[in-house]
Amino acid sequence: MGQAPEQEHPKNAFGWAAKDTSGVLSPFHFSRRATGEKDVTFKVTHCGICHSDLHMIKNEWGNTIYPIVPGHEIVGVVTEVGSKVSKFKVGDKVGVGCMVGSCRSCDSCAIDLENYCPKVIMTYANKYHDGTITYGGYSDIMVADEHFVVRIPEGTPLDATAPLLCAGITVYSPLRFYGLDKPGMHVGVVGLGGLGHVAVKFAKAMGVKVTVISTSPSKKSEAIERLGADSFLVSRDQDEMQAAMGTMDGIIDTVSAVHPLMPLIGLLKSQGKLVLVGAPEKPLELPAFSLLMGRKIVGGSMIGGMKETQEMIDFAAKHNIRADIEVIPADYVNTALERLAKADVRYRFVIDVANTMKSTP
Repeated sequence: MGQAPEQEHPKNAFGWAAKDTSGVLSPFHFSRRATGEKDVTFKVTHCGICHSDLHMIKNEWGNTIYPIVPGHEIVGVVTEVGSKVSKFKVGDKVGVGCMVGSCRSCDSCAIDLENYCPKVIMTYANKYHDGTITYGGYSDIMVADEHFVVRIPEGTPLDATAPLLCAGITVYSPLRFYGLDKPGMHVGVVGLGGLGHVAVKFAKAMGVKVTVISTSPSKKSEAIERLGADSFLVSRDQDEMQAAMGTMDGIIDTVSAVHPLMPLIGLLKSQGKLVLVGAPEKPLELPAFSLLMGRKIVGGSMIGGMKETQEMIDFAAKHNIRADIEVIPADYVNTALERLAKADVRYRFVIDVANTMKSTP
C-alpha cells in the first residue's frame, strides 16, 4: 500500500473529496509536492464546478480513482516558484485548467496540442509522473509545472475567469480549428449551459452571427437580450427547425445528454460542420445519409493545448468575456452539484476557496 494522502508529499493541503461512488464530498486532508525547479505553487482563490466533475465523482465514466478531489477550473495567486521557472513570479495571478502534464515529446505535444497527448495527465484522478494521484482545485493550494500554468491578465476578475479554463477553451478551440471564427459566418450553439453561454460570447466577439438552439423556450430572452445571441431556435419546434434548415456554417453542440443529431445536421449548409464538445454517456445515432447529402462533417474537440489556452484567456480579457457565475462557499458544494445535475445554475458555480475553504483539525 502507498502512503496516506496527507503523508505523500511535504506540503499540507486541504480540500473536499468524494470517497466513493455516492459522489458525496467531505473535508479531506492531503498533501502537495514540494515546489520543484520548474514548478509554480499558488494559493487557490476560486475553482469552478464543471459538469465533468459530476460524472467523475460518481465514476460514471469508469476511470475515477478515489479519494477524488475534483476541480479543473482553478485560479489563484503565486506564492512560490522553482529556481528554473521563467514565466511567473510570486504575486502573479494564474490558473490551471484540465491538465497538469504530458509526455512533451509526441507529435501532439510538438505542435502545442498537449490535450491530445496519449500520456496526458489530467488535473485530478490521474497518475502523475512520480506515481502519485493528482488532486484538483476544490482545495486550498496547487502545485503545477509552469508549462501547464496560464497567466491571468491584470484587471481580470479571478472568479469569473476560472470557468474559462475548461468551459472557455472547450468552445474557443473548435471555433478556431474548424474555421467557424470568420466575421459574417452563421454558427449555432446547442445548449445554453456552462459551455453554451461562453460559446455565444466568444463567437459574438469573433464577429459571427449566433443562433442558440435549445429545448427550453424560456431561455430565449436570456440568450438574445443578456448574452447577445442573434436568434433562438426551439429544437422541439419542427416549424422553426424546418425554416432554419441549411442556414448554418457550423454548430457547436455542448449537450452532454443523449440527443438526436439528424435535426442538427439538417441545419447545416453544404460542407457545414457539427462539432461535439459535450460527452453523452451513451453512443449517439449518426445517420450517414444526412452527411453524404452536402458533404457535411461531424467532428469533436476536447479542451485545447496550453498555447491556445493562454491565447483564449488573453482574447477573453481583451473582449471582456467572463463566465456568468454563482459564487458559493465550500460547504455548499454538495448542494451545488445536486443543482448542477438538474441544470439549476446560471451558468457556472464557482467555489470561493480563499474565504470559505477552512481546514478542520
